[in-house]
Amino acid sequence: QVQLVESGGGLVQPGGSLRLSCAASGSILRLYTMGWYRQAPGKQRELVAAITSGDSTNYVDSVKGRFTISRDNAKNTVYLQMNSLKPEDTAVYYCRLAKYDYWGQGTQVTVSS
Repeated sequence: QVQLVESGGGLVQPGGSLRLSCAASGSILRLYTMGWYRQAPGKQRELVAAITSGDSTNYVDSVKGRFTISRDNAKNTVYLQMNSLKPEDTAVYYCRLAKYDYWGQGTQVTVSS
């Protein structure tokens, strides 16, 4: 089973930036669609961004123009660059390997002054 480990979360002021990383234990990320999800307290988990094996991307409307998903196949890592962060981006962020429904443990992002 592939293990996914997220990192890069933390506390940031509104307007700031963070880059999340999702590292896989095996060299298979390049083969499959990967997604970043988030779950805020009291809310359902939502898909934030996804990237296919062919590097096509899609985003939830609320982050378009601010977040960028990318992958480094040599490092077996998927990234989420988050700019112009807002308090409503506060959540636990998870990466997911969609085909096998593998999830990471999550990383907390808090946007607050």
